[in-house]
Amino acid sequence: MRYVSTRGKAPVLLFDDVLLAGLARDGGLYVPESWPRWTRADIRALRGLSYADLAVRVMRPFIGKSIREADFAGIVADAYAGFDHAAVAPLKQMRGDRWILELFHGPTLSFKDYALQVVGRLFDHVLKARGQRVTIVGATSGDTGSAAIEACRDRDAIDIFILHPKGRVSDVQRRQMTTVRSANVHNIAVEGTFDDCQDLVKAMFNDAAFRDRFNLSAVNSINWARIMVQIAYYFAGAVALGAPDRPVTFAVPTGNFGNVFAGYGARRMGLPIPRLIIGSNSNDILTRFFSRGVMEMVPVVPTLSPSMDIQVSSNFERLLFEFYGRDGARLTPVMERLRARGAASFGVGRWRRMRKVFDGHRLDDAETKREIGRVYAETGQMLDPHSIIGLVAGERLAVADGSALIALATAHPAKFPVAVEEATGVRPALPPRLADLFERRERCDVLPADIAAVKRLIADRMGAKATA
Repeated sequence: MRYVSTRGKAPVLLFDDVLLAGLARDGGLYVPESWPRWTRADIRALRGLSYADLAVRVMRPFIGKSIREADFAGIVADAYAGFDHAAVAPLKQMRGDRWILELFHGPTLSFKDYALQVVGRLFDHVLKARGQRVTIVGATSGDTGSAAIEACRDRDAIDIFILHPKGRVSDVQRRQMTTVRSANVHNIAVEGTFDDCQDLVKAMFNDAAFRDRFNLSAVNSINWARIMVQIAYYFAGAVALGAPDRPVTFAVPTGNFGNVFAGYGARRMGLPIPRLIIGSNSNDILTRFFSRGVMEMVPVVPTLSPSMDIQVSSNFERLLFEFYGRDGARLTPVMERLRARGAASFGVGRWRRMRKVFDGHRLDDAETKREIGRVYAETGQMLDPHSIIGLVAGERLAVADGSALIALATAHPAKFPVAVEEATGVRPALPPRLADLFERRERCDVLPADIAAVKRLIADRMGAKATA
Protein backbone atom coordinates (compact mmCIF):
# COMPACT_ATOMS: atom_id res chain seq x y z
CA MET A 1 0.00 0.00 0.00
CA ARG A 2 1.36 3.40 -1.02
CA TYR A 3 0.17 6.83 0.10
CA VAL A 4 -0.20 10.10 -1.79
CA SER A 5 -0.69 13.68 -0.61
CA THR A 6 -3.95 15.53 -1.19
CA ARG A 7 -1.85 18.39 -2.63
CA GLY A 8 -0.10 16.08 -5.12
CA LYS A 9 3.49 17.34 -4.72
CA ALA A 10 4.87 15.38 -1.76
CA PRO A 11 6.74 12.08 -2.16
CA VAL A 12 4.66 8.90 -2.41
CA LEU A 13 5.32 6.94 0.81
CA LEU A 14 4.80 3.53 2.36
CA PHE A 15 2.87 3.12 5.59
CA ASP A 16 5.75 3.34 8.07
CA ASP A 17 6.99 6.58 6.50
CA VAL A 18 3.47 8.04 6.48
CA LEU A 19 3.11 7.13 10.16
CA LEU A 20 6.21 9.12 11.08
CA ALA A 21 5.61 11.97 8.63
CA GLY A 22 2.14 13.04 9.80
CA LEU A 23 1.53 16.05 7.56
CA ALA A 24 2.85 15.81 3.99
CA ARG A 25 5.69 18.17 3.07
CA ASP A 26 3.53 20.00 0.54
CA GLY A 27 1.04 20.88 3.28
CA GLY A 28 -1.43 18.17 2.28
CA LEU A 29 -2.74 15.09 4.06
CA TYR A 30 -1.78 11.54 3.16
CA VAL A 31 -4.41 9.14 1.84
CA PRO A 32 -4.16 5.63 0.36
CA GLU A 33 -3.19 5.58 -3.31
CA SER A 34 -6.28 3.37 -3.77
CA TRP A 35 -8.93 2.03 -1.40
CA PRO A 36 -8.92 -1.70 -0.59
CA ARG A 37 -12.17 -3.30 -1.76
CA TRP A 38 -13.89 -5.94 0.36
CA THR A 39 -16.41 -8.43 -0.91
CA ARG A 40 -19.54 -9.32 0.99
CA ALA A 41 -17.89 -12.65 1.81
CA ASP A 42 -14.87 -10.81 3.24
CA ILE A 43 -17.15 -8.82 5.52
CA ARG A 44 -19.15 -11.87 6.62
CA ALA A 45 -15.87 -13.54 7.58
CA LEU A 46 -15.45 -10.92 10.32
CA ARG A 47 -18.43 -12.26 12.26
CA GLY A 48 -17.56 -13.82 15.60
CA LEU A 49 -14.05 -12.36 15.79
CA SER A 50 -12.81 -10.52 18.86
CA TYR A 51 -12.53 -6.76 18.44
CA ALA A 52 -8.73 -6.94 18.20
CA ASP A 53 -8.76 -9.72 15.60
CA LEU A 54 -11.38 -7.89 13.53
CA ALA A 55 -9.36 -4.68 13.72
CA VAL A 56 -6.21 -6.45 12.50
CA ARG A 57 -8.03 -7.81 9.46
CA VAL A 58 -9.57 -4.45 8.60
CA MET A 59 -6.28 -2.56 8.93
CA ARG A 60 -3.97 -5.12 7.41
CA PRO A 61 -4.36 -3.94 3.76
CA PHE A 62 -3.28 -0.43 4.78
CA ILE A 63 -0.09 -1.65 6.46
CA GLY A 64 1.21 -3.64 3.49
CA LYS A 65 4.65 -5.09 4.14
CA SER A 66 5.80 -2.25 6.39
CA ILE A 67 5.23 -4.29 9.57
CA ARG A 68 5.30 -8.08 9.93
CA GLU A 69 1.83 -9.58 10.33
CA ALA A 70 2.60 -11.25 13.66
CA ASP A 71 4.12 -8.05 15.05
CA PHE A 72 1.13 -6.00 14.00
CA ALA A 73 -1.33 -8.48 15.52
CA GLY A 74 0.61 -8.31 18.79
CA ILE A 75 0.54 -4.49 18.77
CA VAL A 76 -3.23 -4.39 18.31
CA ALA A 77 -3.91 -7.08 20.90
CA ASP A 78 -1.77 -5.28 23.47
CA ALA A 79 -3.43 -1.93 22.69
CA TYR A 80 -6.91 -3.20 23.58
CA ALA A 81 -6.01 -5.60 26.37
CA GLY A 82 -6.51 -3.02 29.09
CA PHE A 83 -9.84 -1.58 27.96
CA ASP A 84 -12.61 -1.63 30.56
CA HIS A 85 -15.18 -3.65 28.60
CA ALA A 86 -14.67 -7.18 27.31
CA ALA A 87 -16.24 -6.23 23.95
CA VAL A 88 -13.89 -3.19 23.72
CA ALA A 89 -16.51 -1.27 21.69
CA PRO A 90 -19.89 -2.57 22.87
CA LEU A 91 -23.20 -1.82 21.18
CA LYS A 92 -26.13 -0.74 23.34
CA GLN A 93 -29.71 -0.68 22.08
CA MET A 94 -31.58 2.56 22.68
CA ARG A 95 -34.91 1.60 21.19
CA GLY A 96 -36.04 -0.34 18.14
CA ASP A 97 -33.26 -0.32 15.58
CA ARG A 98 -31.36 2.59 17.08
CA TRP A 99 -28.12 1.85 18.86
CA ILE A 100 -25.11 3.55 20.39
CA LEU A 101 -21.56 2.28 19.95
CA GLU A 102 -19.75 2.98 23.21
CA LEU A 103 -16.29 4.26 22.37
CA PHE A 104 -15.22 5.40 25.84
CA HIS A 105 -13.86 2.28 27.48
CA GLY A 106 -10.18 3.12 26.97
CA PRO A 107 -7.73 4.62 29.48
CA THR A 108 -8.77 8.27 28.95
CA LEU A 109 -12.52 7.59 28.47
CA SER A 110 -12.59 8.87 24.87
CA PHE A 111 -12.94 7.43 21.39
CA LYS A 112 -9.46 8.81 20.68
CA ASP A 113 -8.04 5.93 22.72
CA TYR A 114 -9.15 3.41 20.09
CA ALA A 115 -6.76 4.88 17.57
CA LEU A 116 -4.01 6.32 19.73
CA GLN A 117 -3.35 3.23 21.85
CA VAL A 118 -2.50 1.50 18.57
CA VAL A 119 -0.69 4.45 17.02
CA GLY A 120 1.56 4.98 20.05
CA ARG A 121 2.68 1.37 19.87
CA LEU A 122 3.19 1.62 16.11
CA PHE A 123 5.48 4.60 16.67
CA ASP A 124 7.44 2.67 19.26
CA HIS A 125 7.80 -0.37 16.99
CA VAL A 126 8.93 1.55 13.90
CA LEU A 127 11.28 3.90 15.78
CA LYS A 128 13.02 1.04 17.60
CA ALA A 129 13.49 -0.80 14.31
CA ARG A 130 15.07 2.31 12.77
CA GLY A 131 17.02 3.46 15.81
CA GLN A 132 15.34 6.88 15.61
CA ARG A 133 13.44 9.24 17.90
CA VAL A 134 10.68 11.76 17.12
CA THR A 135 9.15 14.86 18.61
CA ILE A 136 5.37 14.63 18.42
CA VAL A 137 3.50 17.91 18.31
CA GLY A 138 -0.28 17.99 18.40
CA ALA A 139 -3.27 20.25 18.93
CA THR A 140 -6.26 19.15 20.94
CA SER A 141 -9.78 20.45 21.39
CA GLY A 142 -10.08 18.24 24.46
CA ASP A 143 -9.72 14.49 24.03
CA THR A 144 -6.90 13.89 21.53
CA GLY A 145 -4.33 15.38 23.89
CA SER A 146 -4.95 13.11 26.86
CA ALA A 147 -5.27 10.04 24.63
CA ALA A 148 -2.02 10.89 22.82
CA ILE A 149 -0.19 11.56 26.08
CA GLU A 150 -1.41 8.28 27.57
CA ALA A 151 -0.24 6.42 24.45
CA CYS A 152 3.19 8.09 24.32
CA ARG A 153 4.12 8.69 27.97
CA ASP A 154 7.45 7.22 29.13
CA ARG A 155 8.43 5.98 25.66
CA ASP A 156 12.18 6.27 25.17
CA ALA A 157 12.10 7.38 21.51
CA ILE A 158 9.33 10.02 21.80
CA ASP A 159 8.91 13.48 23.26
CA ILE A 160 5.35 14.82 23.00
CA PHE A 161 4.14 18.44 23.04
CA ILE A 162 0.37 18.97 23.16
CA LEU A 163 -1.24 22.38 22.60
CA HIS A 164 -4.73 23.03 23.99
CA PRO A 165 -6.82 26.24 24.01
CA LYS A 166 -6.54 27.78 27.48
CA GLY A 167 -9.84 27.70 29.34
CA ARG A 168 -11.69 25.98 26.48
CA VAL A 169 -11.49 22.33 27.53
CA SER A 170 -13.28 20.75 30.45
CA ASP A 171 -11.52 20.48 33.82
CA VAL A 172 -11.36 16.70 33.48
CA GLN A 173 -9.94 16.92 29.96
CA ARG A 174 -7.30 19.42 31.06
CA ARG A 175 -6.25 17.50 34.15
CA GLN A 176 -5.96 14.25 32.20
CA MET A 177 -3.19 16.01 30.27
CA THR A 178 -1.54 18.29 32.80
CA THR A 179 -1.25 15.84 35.72
CA VAL A 180 0.89 13.33 33.79
CA ARG A 181 4.35 13.59 35.33
CA SER A 182 6.35 11.73 32.66
CA ALA A 183 9.50 13.61 31.62
CA ASN A 184 8.75 13.20 27.91
CA VAL A 185 5.33 14.90 28.19
CA HIS A 186 4.94 18.66 27.68
CA ASN A 187 1.63 20.59 27.84
CA ILE A 188 1.11 24.05 26.35
CA ALA A 189 -2.04 26.08 27.05
CA VAL A 190 -2.46 28.49 24.14
CA GLU A 191 -4.25 31.79 24.65
CA GLY A 192 -6.64 31.28 21.76
CA THR A 193 -8.93 28.73 20.13
CA PHE A 194 -8.39 25.16 18.97
CA ASP A 195 -8.06 26.48 15.42
CA ASP A 196 -5.17 28.67 16.63
CA CYS A 197 -3.53 25.58 18.15
CA GLN A 198 -4.04 23.63 14.94
CA ASP A 199 -2.57 26.46 12.86
CA LEU A 200 0.50 26.57 15.11
CA VAL A 201 1.08 22.85 14.62
CA LYS A 202 0.73 23.13 10.85
CA ALA A 203 3.11 26.10 10.82
CA MET A 204 5.77 24.02 12.60
CA PHE A 205 5.38 21.22 10.07
CA ASN A 206 5.60 23.66 7.18
CA ASP A 207 8.90 25.05 8.50
CA ALA A 208 11.20 22.46 6.93
CA ALA A 209 14.28 23.41 8.97
CA PHE A 210 12.43 23.25 12.30
CA ARG A 211 10.63 20.05 11.29
CA ASP A 212 13.89 18.32 10.37
CA ARG A 213 15.85 19.62 13.36
CA PHE A 214 13.45 18.03 15.83
CA ASN A 215 12.18 15.22 13.58
CA LEU A 216 8.57 16.31 14.05
CA SER A 217 5.68 13.89 13.80
CA ALA A 218 1.95 14.10 14.50
CA VAL A 219 -0.75 12.10 16.23
CA ASN A 220 -3.63 14.42 15.37
CA SER A 221 -6.09 13.12 12.82
CA ILE A 222 -3.90 14.73 10.16
CA ASN A 223 -1.90 11.49 10.64
CA TRP A 224 -3.36 8.83 8.37
CA ALA A 225 -2.75 6.08 10.93
CA ARG A 226 -5.41 7.63 13.18
CA ILE A 227 -8.04 7.39 10.45
CA MET A 228 -7.00 3.85 9.55
CA VAL A 229 -7.48 2.55 13.08
CA GLN A 230 -10.85 4.26 13.46
CA ILE A 231 -12.21 2.50 10.36
CA ALA A 232 -12.18 -0.72 12.37
CA TYR A 233 -14.97 0.21 14.77
CA TYR A 234 -17.30 1.05 11.89
CA PHE A 235 -16.81 -2.50 10.65
CA ALA A 236 -17.24 -3.90 14.16
CA GLY A 237 -20.52 -2.09 14.78
CA ALA A 238 -22.00 -2.84 11.37
CA VAL A 239 -21.03 -6.52 11.40
CA ALA A 240 -22.56 -6.94 14.86
CA LEU A 241 -25.88 -5.78 13.40
CA GLY A 242 -25.76 -8.05 10.37
CA ALA A 243 -23.61 -6.36 7.73
CA PRO A 244 -23.09 -6.88 4.87
CA ASP A 245 -26.59 -8.35 4.57
CA ARG A 246 -28.02 -5.34 6.35
CA PRO A 247 -27.06 -1.70 5.77
CA VAL A 248 -26.13 0.55 8.71
CA THR A 249 -26.34 4.34 8.90
CA PHE A 250 -23.89 6.01 11.29
CA ALA A 251 -24.42 9.27 13.20
CA VAL A 252 -21.19 10.93 14.30
CA PRO A 253 -20.55 14.01 16.46
CA THR A 254 -17.62 15.71 14.80
CA GLY A 255 -15.74 18.97 14.44
CA ASN A 256 -12.50 18.12 12.67
CA PHE A 257 -14.13 15.57 10.31
CA GLY A 258 -11.60 12.83 11.11
CA ASN A 259 -13.98 10.42 12.85
CA VAL A 260 -16.65 10.63 10.18
CA PHE A 261 -14.06 10.41 7.39
CA ALA A 262 -13.10 7.03 8.84
CA GLY A 263 -16.72 6.03 8.25
CA TYR A 264 -16.43 7.24 4.68
CA GLY A 265 -13.29 5.10 4.34
CA ALA A 266 -15.23 2.05 5.56
CA ARG A 267 -17.90 2.82 2.97
CA ARG A 268 -15.30 3.04 0.21
CA MET A 269 -13.98 -0.35 1.29
CA GLY A 270 -17.40 -1.90 0.71
CA LEU A 271 -19.20 -1.68 4.05
CA PRO A 272 -22.90 -0.99 3.28
CA ILE A 273 -23.27 2.49 4.81
CA PRO A 274 -26.01 4.36 2.93
CA ARG A 275 -25.58 7.61 4.89
CA LEU A 276 -23.23 9.32 7.33
CA ILE A 277 -24.99 11.85 9.57
CA ILE A 278 -22.94 14.60 11.20
CA GLY A 279 -23.84 16.13 14.56
CA SER A 280 -22.62 19.71 15.19
CA ASN A 281 -22.78 22.12 18.09
CA SER A 282 -23.07 25.90 17.60
CA ASN A 283 -19.75 25.78 15.71
CA ASP A 284 -21.62 24.24 12.82
CA ILE A 285 -19.45 24.84 9.76
CA LEU A 286 -19.96 21.26 8.56
CA THR A 287 -23.73 21.21 9.02
CA ARG A 288 -24.00 24.58 7.28
CA PHE A 289 -21.95 23.31 4.37
CA PHE A 290 -24.03 20.19 3.84
CA SER A 291 -27.22 22.24 4.17
CA ARG A 292 -26.30 25.10 1.83
CA GLY A 293 -23.25 24.12 -0.18
CA VAL A 294 -21.02 26.94 1.10
CA MET A 295 -18.19 26.45 3.58
CA GLU A 296 -17.84 29.64 5.58
CA MET A 297 -15.66 30.14 8.64
CA VAL A 298 -17.02 32.25 11.49
CA PRO A 299 -15.55 32.92 14.95
CA VAL A 300 -15.51 29.93 17.31
CA VAL A 301 -17.79 30.15 20.34
CA PRO A 302 -17.23 28.09 23.53
CA THR A 303 -19.84 25.36 24.08
CA LEU A 304 -20.65 22.46 26.39
CA SER A 305 -19.06 20.14 23.79
CA PRO A 306 -15.56 21.67 23.50
CA SER A 307 -14.05 18.90 21.40
CA MET A 308 -16.27 20.16 18.57
CA ASP A 309 -15.45 23.87 18.99
CA ILE A 310 -13.75 24.00 15.60
CA GLN A 311 -14.20 26.01 12.40
CA VAL A 312 -11.26 24.64 10.41
CA SER A 313 -12.12 20.99 9.79
CA SER A 314 -8.73 19.73 8.62
CA ASN A 315 -9.85 16.29 7.50
CA PHE A 316 -12.46 17.72 5.15
CA GLU A 317 -9.56 18.14 2.73
CA ARG A 318 -9.37 14.35 2.46
CA LEU A 319 -13.02 14.21 1.39
CA LEU A 320 -12.55 17.03 -1.10
CA PHE A 321 -9.61 15.15 -2.60
CA GLU A 322 -11.95 12.24 -3.37
CA PHE A 323 -14.60 14.51 -4.90
CA TYR A 324 -12.02 16.42 -6.97
CA GLY A 325 -11.13 13.17 -8.71
CA ARG A 326 -8.05 12.68 -6.49
CA ASP A 327 -6.36 15.51 -8.38
CA GLY A 328 -4.09 17.36 -5.97
CA ALA A 329 -3.18 20.03 -8.53
CA ARG A 330 -6.87 21.02 -8.83
CA LEU A 331 -7.47 20.87 -5.09
CA THR A 332 -4.47 22.92 -3.91
CA PRO A 333 -5.69 26.36 -5.10
CA VAL A 334 -9.14 25.58 -3.69
CA MET A 335 -7.70 24.97 -0.22
CA GLU A 336 -5.52 28.06 -0.45
CA ARG A 337 -8.55 30.22 -1.35
CA LEU A 338 -10.57 28.74 1.52
CA ARG A 339 -7.91 29.68 4.06
CA ALA A 340 -7.27 33.11 2.51
CA ARG A 341 -10.93 34.14 2.21
CA GLY A 342 -12.53 32.08 4.97
CA ALA A 343 -15.22 30.84 2.61
CA ALA A 344 -15.58 28.62 -0.45
CA SER A 345 -18.03 26.59 -2.47
CA PHE A 346 -16.90 23.58 -4.45
CA GLY A 347 -19.46 23.43 -7.22
CA VAL A 348 -23.14 22.56 -7.05
CA GLY A 349 -22.67 19.17 -8.72
CA ARG A 350 -19.92 18.17 -6.31
CA TRP A 351 -21.99 19.32 -3.32
CA ARG A 352 -25.00 17.32 -4.50
CA ARG A 353 -22.87 14.19 -4.83
CA MET A 354 -21.59 14.69 -1.28
CA ARG A 355 -25.16 15.18 -0.07
CA LYS A 356 -26.07 11.71 -1.30
CA VAL A 357 -23.82 10.38 1.49
CA PHE A 358 -23.63 13.13 4.14
CA ASP A 359 -26.14 15.17 6.09
CA GLY A 360 -25.87 17.23 9.26
CA HIS A 361 -27.85 18.55 12.21
CA ARG A 362 -27.01 21.23 14.79
CA LEU A 363 -27.78 21.49 18.51
CA ASP A 364 -27.03 24.54 20.64
CA ASP A 365 -26.15 24.25 24.35
CA ALA A 366 -29.74 24.58 25.58
CA GLU A 367 -30.92 21.82 23.25
CA THR A 368 -27.93 19.69 24.21
CA LYS A 369 -28.78 19.79 27.91
CA ARG A 370 -32.46 19.27 27.24
CA GLU A 371 -31.74 16.17 25.13
CA ILE A 372 -29.30 14.72 27.68
CA GLY A 373 -32.09 14.99 30.24
CA ARG A 374 -34.72 13.53 27.91
CA VAL A 375 -32.67 10.50 26.94
CA TYR A 376 -31.71 9.84 30.56
CA ALA A 377 -35.36 10.05 31.67
CA GLU A 378 -36.58 7.80 28.84
CA THR A 379 -33.83 5.17 28.80
CA GLY A 380 -31.61 5.56 31.88
CA GLN A 381 -28.67 6.10 29.50
CA MET A 382 -26.41 8.98 30.51
CA LEU A 383 -24.64 10.58 27.54
CA ASP A 384 -22.03 13.32 27.42
CA PRO A 385 -22.62 16.57 25.45
CA HIS A 386 -20.85 15.25 22.34
CA SER A 387 -22.49 11.83 22.18
CA ILE A 388 -26.00 13.25 22.64
CA ILE A 389 -25.49 15.53 19.64
CA GLY A 390 -24.61 12.54 17.48
CA LEU A 391 -27.59 10.52 18.70
CA VAL A 392 -30.11 13.33 18.24
CA ALA A 393 -28.74 14.17 14.79
CA GLY A 394 -29.23 10.52 13.83
CA GLU A 395 -32.76 10.45 15.23
CA ARG A 396 -33.79 13.67 13.51
CA LEU A 397 -32.36 12.77 10.10
CA ALA A 398 -33.06 9.02 10.03
CA VAL A 399 -35.01 7.88 6.98
CA ALA A 400 -36.97 4.69 6.36
CA ASP A 401 -34.41 3.03 4.10
CA GLY A 402 -34.20 -0.29 5.95
CA SER A 403 -30.89 0.48 7.62
CA ALA A 404 -30.10 0.28 11.32
CA LEU A 405 -28.83 3.46 13.00
CA ILE A 406 -25.66 3.49 15.10
CA ALA A 407 -24.71 6.69 16.91
CA LEU A 408 -21.12 6.91 18.12
CA ALA A 409 -20.83 7.64 21.85
CA THR A 410 -17.45 9.33 21.85
CA ALA A 411 -16.77 10.22 25.49
CA HIS A 412 -17.67 9.05 28.98
CA PRO A 413 -20.20 11.38 30.66
CA ALA A 414 -17.84 11.81 33.64
CA LYS A 415 -15.53 13.88 31.42
CA PHE A 416 -18.23 16.58 31.43
CA PRO A 417 -19.77 16.24 34.89
CA VAL A 418 -21.14 19.76 35.27
CA ALA A 419 -23.17 19.74 32.06
CA VAL A 420 -24.45 16.21 32.65
CA GLU A 421 -25.44 16.93 36.24
CA GLU A 422 -27.27 20.11 35.22
CA ALA A 423 -29.19 18.10 32.61
CA THR A 424 -29.99 14.99 34.66
CA GLY A 425 -29.66 15.93 38.33
CA VAL A 426 -27.06 13.18 38.72
CA ARG A 427 -23.31 13.76 38.76
CA PRO A 428 -21.49 11.06 36.77
CA ALA A 429 -18.59 9.52 38.66
CA LEU A 430 -15.13 8.97 37.27
CA PRO A 431 -13.93 5.35 37.23
CA PRO A 432 -11.94 4.38 40.35
CA ARG A 433 -8.59 4.64 38.56
CA LEU A 434 -9.26 8.36 37.99
CA ALA A 435 -11.01 9.09 41.28
CA ASP A 436 -8.09 11.21 42.58
CA LEU A 437 -7.69 13.23 39.36
CA PHE A 438 -8.54 16.55 41.04
CA GLU A 439 -5.98 15.95 43.76
CA ARG A 440 -3.04 15.53 41.37
CA ARG A 441 -0.59 18.37 40.70
CA GLU A 442 -0.73 20.02 37.29
CA ARG A 443 2.18 20.92 35.02
CA CYS A 444 1.61 23.21 32.04
CA ASP A 445 3.09 26.21 30.20
CA VAL A 446 0.87 29.10 29.10
CA LEU A 447 1.83 30.80 25.83
CA PRO A 448 0.28 33.28 23.40
CA ALA A 449 -0.88 32.03 20.01
CA ASP A 450 2.51 32.96 18.59
CA ILE A 451 4.58 30.53 16.53
CA ALA A 452 7.91 32.02 17.63
CA ALA A 453 7.05 31.56 21.31
CA VAL A 454 5.99 27.94 20.79
CA LYS A 455 9.10 27.12 18.79
CA ARG A 456 11.33 28.66 21.47
CA LEU A 457 9.76 26.53 24.19
CA ILE A 458 10.14 23.34 22.17
CA ALA A 459 13.75 24.15 21.31
CA ASP A 460 14.56 24.91 24.96
CA ARG A 461 12.97 21.67 26.19
CA MET A 462 14.55 19.48 23.55
CA GLY A 463 18.05 20.91 23.93
CA ALA A 464 20.63 18.27 23.11
CA LYS A 465 17.96 15.91 21.75
CA ALA A 466 17.73 17.98 18.54
CA THR A 467 19.11 16.28 15.44
CA ALA A 468 21.03 19.35 14.34
